Amino acid sequence: MTARGGEGAMSSSLSSSLEPFSAATPTATATTTARRPPVRQSSVSSRLSVAVSTAERGESQHATGPAIAAQHQIEEEIAKIKRYEDFTTIDWVKDATQEQLRRKSRRKRHAGLFDSGKLDWRHRLRESYEAAQGWIVVTIIGAAIGLNAAFLNIATEWLADIKLGHCTTAFYLNENFCCWGEDNGCADWHPWTGLAPVNYIIYILFAIAFAFTSATLVKSYAPYAAGSGISEIKCIIAGFVMKGFLGRWTLVIKSIALPLAIGSGLSVGKEGPSVHYAVCTGNVISRLFDKYRRNASKTREILSACAAAGVAVAFGSPIGGVLFSLEEMSSYFPLKTMWRSYFCALVATAVLAAMNPFRTGQLVMFQVKYDRSWHFFEVVFYIIIGIFGGLYGALVMKWNLRAQAFRKKYLSNYAILEATLLAAATAIVCFPNGFLRIDMTESMKILFLECEGAEDYQGLCEKEHRLRNILSLTIATIVRIFFVIISYGCKVPAGIFVPSMAIGASFGRTVGIIVQALHEANPQSVFFSACQPDVPCITPGTYAFLGAGAALSGIMHITVSVVVIMFELTGALTYILPTMIVVGVTKAVSELFGKGGIADRMIWFSGFPYLDNKEDHNFGVPVSQVMMTDVVSIPATGMPFQAVERLLSQDSYQGFPIVEDETHKTLLGYIGRTELRYAVDRAKRERSLSPHAKCIFASPIELDPVTPLSSRPVSVNLDSSSSTSVDFSRYVDTTPVTVHPRLPLETVMELFRKIGPRVILIEHRGQLAGLVTVKDCLKYQFKAEAAENPRAGDEHDHDLEVGQEQLWGFMRRAAGWVSDKVSSASGGRIQLRDSLERDRGNGGVRQPGGDGRILDGDEDILDDEGVELVSR
Repeated sequence: MTARGGEGAMSSSLSSSLEPFSAATPTATATTTARRPPVRQSSVSSRLSVAVSTAERGESQHATGPAIAAQHQIEEEIAKIKRYEDFTTIDWVKDATQEQLRRKSRRKRHAGLFDSGKLDWRHRLRESYEAAQGWIVVTIIGAAIGLNAAFLNIATEWLADIKLGHCTTAFYLNENFCCWGEDNGCADWHPWTGLAPVNYIIYILFAIAFAFTSATLVKSYAPYAAGSGISEIKCIIAGFVMKGFLGRWTLVIKSIALPLAIGSGLSVGKEGPSVHYAVCTGNVISRLFDKYRRNASKTREILSACAAAGVAVAFGSPIGGVLFSLEEMSSYFPLKTMWRSYFCALVATAVLAAMNPFRTGQLVMFQVKYDRSWHFFEVVFYIIIGIFGGLYGALVMKWNLRAQAFRKKYLSNYAILEATLLAAATAIVCFPNGFLRIDMTESMKILFLECEGAEDYQGLCEKEHRLRNILSLTIATIVRIFFVIISYGCKVPAGIFVPSMAIGASFGRTVGIIVQALHEANPQSVFFSACQPDVPCITPGTYAFLGAGAALSGIMHITVSVVVIMFELTGALTYILPTMIVVGVTKAVSELFGKGGIADRMIWFSGFPYLDNKEDHNFGVPVSQVMMTDVVSIPATGMPFQAVERLLSQDSYQGFPIVEDETHKTLLGYIGRTELRYAVDRAKRERSLSPHAKCIFASPIELDPVTPLSSRPVSVNLDSSSSTSVDFSRYVDTTPVTVHPRLPLETVMELFRKIGPRVILIEHRGQLAGLVTVKDCLKYQFKAEAAENPRAGDEHDHDLEVGQEQLWGFMRRAAGWVSDKVSSASGGRIQLRDSLERDRGNGGVRQPGGDGRILDGDEDILDDEGVELVSR
């Protein structure tokens, strides 16, 4: 099938990227809205009364208790066997309808019990449980997230410190607990040896072992545990389906491999993955409750709350977590979801505080308090920090996407080796620098501190070491940027929040030291006239704090949530205005280099069908320019049973419009592939059917829409003994969402965002004209953007590909040289070249294919390399 105006001018890479999402008919299940006589034109508003029309139909046709129970049994059976196709979108309208029907049936049962006098305390207790089930679920989830966060904090700190030494009194204690109450180490904490070169080697070996173990666990048991997960979770919350991404194994492996990845010293953080394991926790626990297991759209409300709780425990910021979920994660965030997100974040942070993993009363290691105010002359330097944040975000996003493209093209077969070598290189380069050697959260804690405290790491507050510290911090900033670019995206659990904040903190502390030196050199200057004598004027730690906020805002393109997170980290109201200034400048600079943070760029890079609600479009075309016109439809009556089975045997068909006949195409309804498959299997199971039996998809009720619902007869069901016909009309959605062909494309995209159907049918004067899906809208959007911004990029892309080929050739030659040396040194007993030769045939490029099976969210994961689709 073709989509008119939607594919012709698109690049082949974009087409291949979106092709898995397209089908001859839309990947949709039945959607439900109020239908009118075929001769009248469509109206969107009249078709959004989903629950009312379906409920009325259920009330009139199934008025008795046993009939209601039988109907719900069928719906539950369909829900049980139904597996939304991987990399498709859920149908919010259908789920909302099912939820309304479920509530209506409960009310009917409750009314019947009340009238008969059988409503006892057990039923009242069940009703109370039903009403409070959502709050019970988020409470359990929040407690589980808080416990997991405490465990991860403790494990991460120990793994980060064990590379440098050990505690002689108790091996399981990290340096802080071993030297409790001491500021600069103690006699109980010993380096591994008294020789610095040997300690250097041990540091590298630990880093290699941790990274190798983490990458092996991810590759062998849960490929979806790799990376940050924020991009994919944004799509999942918006209705995109990735089976297994939020499964049990992903949760377990992410929780184990994440501390190992952080402890290895890779320039990655745990704050981004904390959102992933929090949402995994929510998905796994919510599936224990029927209310959420059967309704994907209600589960998304829980997942939004879990995303807020993940950020809350990562930064010790419950309000910031809720705002982050609102600003960055959720495309639909009603008041009910906000309250549940707030409550889930509150429970998670309360449990984390009760666990007190750092034994300091702080929720995160780099939490700090400031008791001095700022001066207006410092705004000049705050603007410099804000500009740095914007430039940092643009630089890292540009080059990281290139590194991701290189990794996907050449390194997919070497995921474990890549992570191990990256950890080794990071350890080798970072160990000599005091600010790179330690864990990033610990370095931020040091950089945020005021100089008047007792702790002074490597003379950071001493004047005689000022030049050395400026040099060391500058090197740390540059080296960390390089390693973040090449490390973010490797196949271990990896976030970019804390690495970015650490980079911003080192840059901000550098600026703060320079400003402090300028003030001390010119204390009588008019510029510093606001400073009081005998009182410290410049606090370099606040510059580090603001730099961390600027870098976080620059890489994620978020504003309000950053300000609140940074406020909750310090508790200092006086620094709200400087933080707002820095974040505002960062936002302005970032917008000069394109919209969307690294999560949005990764969504585009991976080719997920995600309609960004932050973008405003003005295409100026009707939906008829985008819709699919060659639609496979099913006539209301007369189609042979074997023809229906033949349609179901073709995987490309995921749903079928029902028309009165093939000549006039008068639209009567829509049936999803899952519903039709269930109906066919049920019919074959219950009675013997001839292959030539006629299938009925619309009863006289649908053919005569003027007849009132209350006077309609009951349609023929599948229990009929006739083998010459079979009635599927009860499975047909007679009120699909339809629009007029002249409706603007922008309005159709808003319908997809706001009400969430998987497919919208195009109806003109009652006749089927075509259909449109989210993927069709995205195809046209990409084509329009490519036409508006023609890339001089063909030559640029060619040069980039040549450069990548040259880099890959150099890496292979270097690997061959190393393998020859190892083989020679081992007398031929160790042959590393063999593994390289096995992949020489395809140049190290992962070949698509395999069985392609990805299981549901509560099942095991197969050995898939990750969530990326075909390369753009």
